[in-house]
Amino acid sequence: MTDSTDNTELQPPRLSLLHRLRNYFLTGIVVAAPLAITVYLAWAFVRAVDNKITPLIPDKYNPETYLAFSVPGLGLVVVVVFLTLLGALAANLFGRTLIRLGERLLDRMPIIRSIYGTLKQIFETVVSQKSNSFKEVVLVEYPRRGLWALAFVTSETRGEIDDKTEGAMVNVFLPTTPNPTSGFLLFVPRKDVIELDMTVDDGIKYVISAGLVTPARRPPKAIAPPPEMIPDSPGQTQPD
Repeated sequence: MTDSTDNTELQPPRLSLLHRLRNYFLTGIVVAAPLAITVYLAWAFVRAVDNKITPLIPDKYNPETYLAFSVPGLGLVVVVVFLTLLGALAANLFGRTLIRLGERLLDRMPIIRSIYGTLKQIFETVVSQKSNSFKEVVLVEYPRRGLWALAFVTSETRGEIDDKTEGAMVNVFLPTTPNPTSGFLLFVPRKDVIELDMTVDDGIKYVISAGLVTPARRPPKAIAPPPEMIPDSPGQTQPD
């Protein structure tokens, strides 16, 4: 028979009312702050686009001319429609011809052609659904041996750099914290990187939060068995 004193010692201590209210308040901050900041940033973006685009709309086509109130998001809608029409124009023969003529004109400008060419390659890589860039999260030893940094493999190293280095190399983008849009381009031997199972989104969250948000552990990537281990028929057994 157990003593009542032992049962009392096993029970967790009860929190005071002030302590519980403090916990409730902190929990409310955790729940409300991300939502409020996200809504604020989205609203600020919409307002910034409206302030730039809405004044460019002629009065007879501007709904705000006939309404007693402003229409939030009107400028953003105009930008989306304009980009969609521009993409449709660029997809046909006439549009592609105009784009080629414009690019030839830009190629004759020494500094402008470098900026335009670089930006075009970046946006084509990011927007293209067939691209495998930024799909692999790795660890690299940086800035010295024994220190590890989170990075993203962009592509296999090719060209002159690949010719003048030994072994398989990969292009690695090493982002900075908390702004992952800036960083360093590193050329690292494939054997010196450690592949991670986390997604690119989880890796970016890890960088932005400076390590405060730890991604949930994901199951390791499945490795396909060699062909000789796959049975030819349901009745065939695998070798021991």
